[in-house]
Amino acid sequence: EELDGLSHSPPRRKIHSYSQQLRPPPSSGQHNKRHQNHSLDEILISADAASCDAGAAASDEDDFYRYFGSDGNNGCDAAAVGDYYRNFRSRKEETDEQRNAPLPEFVGSGGGVGVFKVPIRAPVHPNRPPCLELRPHPLRETQGGKFLRAIASTETQLWAGLESGLRVWRYSDAYKPGVGIVNAKKSQRGDEDASPFYESTNTPPVTCMMVDEGSKLIWSGHKDGKIRSWKMDQQFSDDSAAFKEGFSFQAHRGPVLSMSLTFYGDMWSGSEGGVIRVWPWESIEKSLSLSSEERRMAALLLERSVIDLRALVTVNGVCNISSSDVKCLLSDNIRAKVWAACSLSFSLWNARTRELLKVFNIDGQIENRVDMPSSSHDHGVEDEMNVKLFSKSKKEKSQGFLQRSRNAIMGAADAVRRAAKGAGAFVEDNKKTEAIVLTSDGFIWTGCSNGSIVQWDGDGNRLHDFSHHPCAVQSFCCHGSRIWVGYSSGMIQAMDLDGNLIAGWVANNEPVVNLVIGNFYLFSLATHGGIRGWFISSPSHVDDILISELSKRANLYTRQENVRILVGTWNVGQGRASHNTLMSWLGSAVSDVDIVVVGLEEVEMGAGFLAMSAAKETVGLEGSSVGQWWQDHIGKALGEGPTFERLGSRQLAALFIAIWVRKNLRPFVGDLDVGAVARGLGRAIGNK
Repeated sequence: EELDGLSHSPPRRKIHSYSQQLRPPPSSGQHNKRHQNHSLDEILISADAASCDAGAAASDEDDFYRYFGSDGNNGCDAAAVGDYYRNFRSRKEETDEQRNAPLPEFVGSGGGVGVFKVPIRAPVHPNRPPCLELRPHPLRETQGGKFLRAIASTETQLWAGLESGLRVWRYSDAYKPGVGIVNAKKSQRGDEDASPFYESTNTPPVTCMMVDEGSKLIWSGHKDGKIRSWKMDQQFSDDSAAFKEGFSFQAHRGPVLSMSLTFYGDMWSGSEGGVIRVWPWESIEKSLSLSSEERRMAALLLERSVIDLRALVTVNGVCNISSSDVKCLLSDNIRAKVWAACSLSFSLWNARTRELLKVFNIDGQIENRVDMPSSSHDHGVEDEMNVKLFSKSKKEKSQGFLQRSRNAIMGAADAVRRAAKGAGAFVEDNKKTEAIVLTSDGFIWTGCSNGSIVQWDGDGNRLHDFSHHPCAVQSFCCHGSRIWVGYSSGMIQAMDLDGNLIAGWVANNEPVVNLVIGNFYLFSLATHGGIRGWFISSPSHVDDILISELSKRANLYTRQENVRILVGTWNVGQGRASHNTLMSWLGSAVSDVDIVVVGLEEVEMGAGFLAMSAAKETVGLEGSSVGQWWQDHIGKALGEGPTFERLGSRQLAALFIAIWVRKNLRPFVGDLDVGAVARGLGRAIGNK
C-alpha cells in the first residue's frame, strides 16, 4: 500500500541546501561518522539506485532523485524500491534519535587566502630592528589637547612640542621605568610607561621646533604666531613644578609653520600666505641680553627689527613668490643660501643680503626672476613695513584686510585654474613637497606626497628622482653617509648619499612625522604620539643578537592574560525592549565577560528616517534619540558605571553597534576606529 502511494513524477529539485544529515541503511551497523561536506555541489542521495542504472544513459534529474514508473526496467526498479523502502523505514525508526541529534554544521572551505592578517604579538618584532621605547604609543582618547607635533634633539636631551606645551627627556633617564598606572597622575594619562620626562607650563599648540646650539636655546613656533625660547641647561626639578619659557615675541599673525637659523645667526620663519620674515642676529642678541624684568622691552625691540621678505619683493602690488604656506625652511650653510619650500614651488634666497635669487617649481622650471631694488631703497621699504606692521591705525587694518582679500582671490583663481586642468590637477597636487633636508655632501633632497624623492644641487637644479615606496614622504633626517626617510605608512627607509636603498622597516602603524638624531639613536615620532629610538647602525648583526637574547628572556618582562568577549546581535524590528528582557539577554551572561559588543538591526526604519540619516552623515553627525535610548538601557543592564564603561558606539541608519569594557581593563583598551561603507540606497548611505 505504501508503494502504491508513491508519486509517479519526481518531486521538485532542491539544490541549495540540505536541512538534515542523510542516514545510511541500517545494514551498515553504525552511523557514518565522517565529516559532512555541505556545499552547493550536487550529491547523490541514493547511491544504490544510481548503481542500478549504470548501463543506461542517466539524466541529471535521475542522478539527483531516482523515481519509478510502471513501465520501467522491473529488475532495477524492484531493487531500487526495496532500498528506498528500507531507508524510509530506518529513518522513521530513528525519529527520536534525530530530534536529539545536533543541527548540521555547514563548513565553508574558503579561498585559502585571508583578507586580514593577525598582527605579530611577539615580545620583540622579528621583522624590524630592536628599538628604545622612549614613549610607548599612548591611547588616542588620553591625548586630548596633548598630542605631540614635533621633536628636536640636543646632545643630552630630546625635546617634544605638544598642543599644550613642551616636554623634555634626558637621555640618561631613557631606560628608567615609568611611573606606572597605579602612581600615574590624571594629567599623565597615557604616559604611564614612558621614560621620566619634564613638562613646561601651558602654551598654545607647538607647530615647529629648532635647536640653537650656539645660544643653548630651544626655539618653538606656536599656533598663536609667537616664537618662544627655552633654556637647555636649566635645572629640571623632580617635583611637579613645570619649567617656564625664557623669552617670547610675536612673529606672525598666523601660525609659525617653519623656522631656520642661518650661518650668520639670523632667524628665518615662515607662515601662511607665503610670508617669510627675518630677525637679524644683532636684535636677537640684544634682546636675549636683557634681564627677565625687561622681557616686554626685549620683545618689542625684536619685533621692530623684523624684515618682511615678501614685502621686499612686492613691486607695484605684484609679488613674484608663491602665496602658499611656507611649509619648510632650510639653511644651506655651505653656499649661504636659504630654501623656502611651499607645496608646489621653491624660492631661493641669499642668506647674507636676503635677496631673492630664484623661484622655481617642483619640476625645476624657473617661474620668475626678480630684479631687486637698490640697497638704499631696501632700508626705506624696511622702515615702511615696520611702520605698517606695528602701528595700530585704521589704515593698517584696512590694508591688512585688502591684502587678505587679495590672497583669497588669488587662491580661488588658483583653484579654478587647477580645476580647469582636470586630471592634470590631481597629478600636480599628488607631487606636493612635504619635507626637505641638506645632506653632508651638500645636496638638497625633497620628498613628495606621491612617495618620490628628488635630489637638487645647491643652485636649485633638479638632478635625480627616486621612488622606493608608494606612500607620501613625511620626514627626513641625515647623519654621515645615510639618509633616513619617514613615510605616511609608518615605514622608515635608509638610503646612501647616491639614493640607493639600504634597508627599510615598519616603525609605526601611523605616519612618521619627525626624525631626529640624538645619543646615537634615530628617534621617530608618529602621529599617535609614540617616540621610538633606533640604532643609527641598524640594520646590523648586533640587531640579530639583541632580538635573539630578548626573545629568550621574554618571560622576565612580559605576561599573558586571557580576555573573554561577548558578542550579541539582535534585530529589534523598530521596537524597544524592557529591562527584564535585556537582563535575560545580556545581564545574566556577563558575569565572567570582560568585553561586550552589541549590534542591533532595524533600530529605526522608514524612508524619512533613512533620508535624515544620510543628511546627518553628510555633515558629520551621527546617532539618534532611539539609538541613545538603546545605549542607555543596555548600559543599565550591564551595570555601566560601577562594573562596565562604554568605550564607543556608532549608528548608521538602522544599524547600531556599541562596545563596553570592564573598569579594570579600561586603561588598556582604546584607539577605537569605526568606518562606514556606503552600500545602502544605491550606495548613497553608509550602512556597513
